[in-house]
Amino acid sequence: MKAMIVAAGVTLAGAPTWAQELVAKMSPHDVATTMDRLESAVEAAGAEVFVRVDHAAGAEKAEMELRPTQLLIFGNPKLGTPAMQDAQTVGLDLPMRVLVYADDQGAVHVTYEAPEKLVTAHGLPEDAGYIEKMTEALDNLTAKAISEE
Repeated sequence: MKAMIVAAGVTLAGAPTWAQELVAKMSPHDVATTMDRLESAVEAAGAEVFVRVDHAAGAEKAEMELRPTQLLIFGNPKLGTPAMQDAQTVGLDLPMRVLVYADDQGAVHVTYEAPEKLVTAHGLPEDAGYIEKMTEALDNLTAKAISEE
């Protein structure tokens, strides 16, 4: 199955504002494989993985069902610290997070918040170089996770 990129930024007319701040991609791999690939890409890039959350396993412990859903929380202080120096409230949205989940058809989605939202949410400078670097990093890391190579 070929990797499909749904959007560089989901922008649906009439969609809630938060939906317009999400980047969504499709993976040809299952959730666990996609997340393993993402975690490896993050580590290879020199960023730190803080935690990998298996939401489906948590649901199972609560005797509930949830399709495969995992969250990776990771960061690089060289990118995040300058943003927090400009506005410490950015710490509410950092470190970076990527959600990988299977929908009811079995398709695997890779979703994360666009770093550009930090500008308006926290009053960061629009020309802040770290926003572009965060955007590129997330795009590159998730591209490696969904690659068929």
